Amino acid sequence: MDDAIVSNPKAPRVRRAAALARKRERQAQGRFLVEGPQAVRELLAHRPELAEVVYASTGDEPWQHETGRLASGAGVRVERATDAVLTALSGTVSPQGVAAVARSWETPVAEALQGARLVAVLHEVRDPGNAGAVLRVADAAGADAVVFAGESVDPFHPKVVRATTGSLFHLPVVVAGALGEVVDAAREAGLTTLAADVRGSDLIGARALLAGPVAWIFGNEARGLSAPDRALADRSLRLPIYGAAESLNLATAASVLIYETAFAQNA
Repeated sequence: MDDAIVSNPKAPRVRRAAALARKRERQAQGRFLVEGPQAVRELLAHRPELAEVVYASTGDEPWQHETGRLASGAGVRVERATDAVLTALSGTVSPQGVAAVARSWETPVAEALQGARLVAVLHEVRDPGNAGAVLRVADAAGADAVVFAGESVDPFHPKVVRATTGSLFHLPVVVAGALGEVVDAAREAGLTTLAADVRGSDLIGARALLAGPVAWIFGNEARGLSAPDRALADRSLRLPIYGAAESLNLATAASVLIYETAFAQNA
């Protein structure tokens, strides 16, 4: 770690890093912020080539030794920073003591789907917490890729990155255009496309489909998938509701469907 302490939250490099909270700046700089010990550790352990600099608190937290070791092994500079600087870099009321600046990346959708067996496609999903939660569960279930299609939230949004707790760095994450292009690429890769929709047929009667290569399509939190979007998929399926709840929220429904597919594929 550098001996000098970064103390001025208005210093140009700090302001430039803090500006990455805005999508326009992330796109212009080709960079994004990674906050918290877990996320920074996963960045350094799994995608160290993306990390540019780590800002760490001046305390003596348990995570600091491992962060320093991983950063040193990857040739990434670690700078001590005051709480004021870390607050400027954080989108939370209580910063977690460490933040990193990392380079964003682009992966062609066809490349990410080649040979895949389980893919989650988020279409017009706007809530960062939902998007991050789906990406995290896709990682846990062994999915091969997550695709952000249409006007979905930016996967490099600080709240998405925090919600993934590092899963962003474990599997291919793709920013794609129109849903139709994603569906075409999925079919080309041999994946069955399944739209998760309350108007679809019951999942129970179609579980045999899940054993093969599958790309699940999840729509907007409030509107779901439009009729034209549903028509792009091979099938539309819904989770049965046995109780009185009107529906399940996006992250919960996606978690069940992704894991049901993982169970079928790993049976």
